Amino acid sequence: MTAFFKYFSRAAAIAPFALALASSAFAQAPYPNRNITLVLPFAAGSGTDTTTRIISKELGTALGVGMVIDNKAGANGSIAASYVARSAPDGYTLFVTTNTTHSANPFLLKTMSYDPMKDFTPIARTGDLPFMLVINPEIPAKSVAELIALAKKEPGKYSYASGSSSAIVSGATFARLAGIDLLHVPYKSSPPALTDLMAGRTSMMFIDVLTGLPHVKAGALRALAVTTKQKSALLPELPTMDETVKGFDITSWQGYLGPANMPKDMVEKLNAEIRKVVERPDVKAQLAERGMEAFSQSPEEFEKFLKDQLVLWEKLITDAGIEKQ
Repeated sequence: MTAFFKYFSRAAAIAPFALALASSAFAQAPYPNRNITLVLPFAAGSGTDTTTRIISKELGTALGVGMVIDNKAGANGSIAASYVARSAPDGYTLFVTTNTTHSANPFLLKTMSYDPMKDFTPIARTGDLPFMLVINPEIPAKSVAELIALAKKEPGKYSYASGSSSAIVSGATFARLAGIDLLHVPYKSSPPALTDLMAGRTSMMFIDVLTGLPHVKAGALRALAVTTKQKSALLPELPTMDETVKGFDITSWQGYLGPANMPKDMVEKLNAEIRKVVERPDVKAQLAERGMEAFSQSPEEFEKFLKDQLVLWEKLITDAGIEKQ
């Protein structure tokens, strides 16, 4: 019996050291060693969702872990942004977002539950998502000029739907520069906005190419122009808004961020792998087919870009006369 108690006492004394060693070994396991969750501010089926799934599939393979897509649509992306901002900076919760949450919201919303710079760690920009102006085909306009003429003839008759900040700002900018009266109809995300547009409950919408193009090809919508000042290589046949509405130039970007204070080695590893994926010709081709012009940036380049975009979008929103909601 005495021998048993001696053994038990020795084991009890050793146990804490064994647990400490096990914990230390687990803490030092190379990153990543479990699934990474990618939080998105838009619904499944949106342009950001579709392109993220293409990139994340290859990224997961490169990192040797699973990539879980978590769509948290609503409140102009603020729900998703706030969730990531409050998450642990351990590299297992990342944010794949656009100018909606990190360029436009600070100037569209009266109250913000997150700071676009202080609450996040820039990881990698992955490209641009060009937008285009689409209308319900029942509207007798075959060009931007004809659409403006109709709107001027019957002020207040036509409306524009929106499912993102890019769509909100594009619609308001169009109305201001063209001198027309348009009713704004906001939606939680782009898919339901498109549904109502195709049903004729709204008149027009600025939508990312990926989400809108299939409906244009099917004849359910008519595309009139792209929002970028230069013609899009993805849609060379479409004129630019600037050709009719001088000064119109709006582009939507996409990128990866993490919560604030992520370790530098994690950021560098993620950036390196994301850039390898995005720069692959086969991935670029897949993304181009879905309306995304893919390229990559370093964390430092992305951070500077984010700061510059805040200045740009503040001017766009102020010039468009959009009041904070």
